[in-house]
Amino acid sequence: MALVTLLVSLLMSGVTFWAVNDIQTDARLSDTRFGRDLGLLLADNVAHLVAEDNLAEVARLSKNFYDSSSSIRYILYADNNGEIYYGIPFSSSEVKNSLTIRRRIQIPKEPNTTPGRPQVRQHATPEGEVTDVFVNLTDSGKSLGTLAIGINPNPTAVVSSNLTLDVATAVFVSIWAMVILGAASNAVTITKPIKELVVGVQSIASGNFKQRIDLPFGGELGELIRSFNNMAIRLASYEEQNIEELTAEKAKLETLVSTIADGAVLLDADMKVMLANPAAIAILDLDASKVIGTNILQILPAPVATEISRPLLEIAVGEREGGEFRIMHAGEPGEGGFNHSLRFWIDTVMGTSNTVRGIAMTVQDITREVELNAAQSRFISNVSHELRTPLFNIKSFIETLYEYGDELTDEQKHEFLDTANRETDRLTRLVNDVLDLSRLESGKQYVFDAVDLNQTVEQTVRTYQLNARDKGVELRKEISPNLAKVWGNYDLLLQVLANLVGNALKFTNPGGQVFIRAYEWQDQNATIPHRSVNRVRVEVADTGIGIDSEDQRRIFDRFFRVENRVHTLEGTGLGLSIVRNIIEKHHSSVHLKSEVGVGTTFWFDLSVFQDKCDLPFVVASLDSVTPQVDPAVG
Repeated sequence: MALVTLLVSLLMSGVTFWAVNDIQTDARLSDTRFGRDLGLLLADNVAHLVAEDNLAEVARLSKNFYDSSSSIRYILYADNNGEIYYGIPFSSSEVKNSLTIRRRIQIPKEPNTTPGRPQVRQHATPEGEVTDVFVNLTDSGKSLGTLAIGINPNPTAVVSSNLTLDVATAVFVSIWAMVILGAASNAVTITKPIKELVVGVQSIASGNFKQRIDLPFGGELGELIRSFNNMAIRLASYEEQNIEELTAEKAKLETLVSTIADGAVLLDADMKVMLANPAAIAILDLDASKVIGTNILQILPAPVATEISRPLLEIAVGEREGGEFRIMHAGEPGEGGFNHSLRFWIDTVMGTSNTVRGIAMTVQDITREVELNAAQSRFISNVSHELRTPLFNIKSFIETLYEYGDELTDEQKHEFLDTANRETDRLTRLVNDVLDLSRLESGKQYVFDAVDLNQTVEQTVRTYQLNARDKGVELRKEISPNLAKVWGNYDLLLQVLANLVGNALKFTNPGGQVFIRAYEWQDQNATIPHRSVNRVRVEVADTGIGIDSEDQRRIFDRFFRVENRVHTLEGTGLGLSIVRNIIEKHHSSVHLKSEVGVGTTFWFDLSVFQDKCDLPFVVASLDSVTPQVDPAVG
């Protein structure tokens, strides 16, 4: 608008000044024609008088001309040298007075010598441009000097041009005043709110939905401002709703991630930890206070970082695809190393431009799996070995009897058959033990009811009394009087006592002792409201060779046999594994205390049977209860 106004005002001003100039030009032409005509007329009348030096008549005649028109400004007479000798409005006496200043007229350098063609020029005065007309005075072809007449500008033209200029100036100033006022009004009423709207839109575009515009405007602009504020309010509401939903989803996701058993770690593009669930912190043995924001390679255990750093870096730069990686036993037991086997699943998190934005890692502690696989391999190997040995012995003796029976004595035949029978019993025991262990670990349901331990102990003693007498070992039972019944399975408890007593007799030298004890005690740590939990402790102690501390950690593993250390092939190495599984099904655990050369004591606790009340499984603190060990055993 200002530019258009400027162009219009300049156009109008140009037209106005063109008109003024045209008027002034016409006025000058009119003054010039008037001056030429007057100059030629006066020159014709005074030329002969000047030649006669009749200045009085020249003065009279010139005065008549001067008085006859108000347009004449001056009349001057000058000789050929330009010296003024007479002029109006000053008199000849002033010209000739020696005390006055000698006056000269500036005659054009090339005066027109033709009388009918006077020269004309203009010069500016405060009253306007004065037209100077120079006429050459001649008489009989003789130059007498110059007549100069000054013609005042036409007052009407001057007034008209001045008025036009004033009007044009006033219009120009008015227009620009209106432009300035319009611009100021525009800045206040339009530009400012538009700028505020622009700032508001930019602020909202940057995510600041709390931006508002508070300007008191009505009309369409006010409606636009109100619409903008309503839009901002709705966007803020949407943002709050989205934030709440995202927060809820994030909380659900974090809860889910924190509760899964597998470790989950999320890294950014610089491999700094953004998220790590408790399982990952526990599996990788990390310091929870230093995890977030730290490079993963700086906080991983050194053996793990050494193994995983190269594939992780290659995945981060896109040189390698993610996948599964395993680290098997990063440290050695007993050396303070990180003794775990780990399985990593590593995958990249891609951005919209197909660039790596981060890395997602899932980690599992497969130490137990590796150990179970190794145990399974050992189990199969041991079973194969244990089955092969008796089968080989049975086959060998039967083949010998079959091929050389006629050549063998009755005593040799009886010995071979007795050996085959013992090997068959050994094979049967092995198969039964394997079946028992498999049945216990398969999750088979057993019926638990009230069990009288007096009967269980008595039957065990009767079963092994003959074996103990043959070996010269004293087998004794010590049962508290009025012993309460326990919650359990009779056959399973009988098998536990049989295995423990059988092992005790096996590793107790002649002259030693084996004890079976059962007594009540109160568990002060595990309580039902307002009363202690009654339990029955069962112990099997011997004065045998004992078990060293290294073997005690593995004594309950499958096929681990202490007899491997004492060079005997008796037993399957499954007995104590069966004992542990049975006691765990009774919601308890089996413990041992042993000293090499002194003896060994196994013990476990059973819950007292309660009518119409099932007691919860409670594990007694081993530090708070000391088993009753016979002084002879230690």
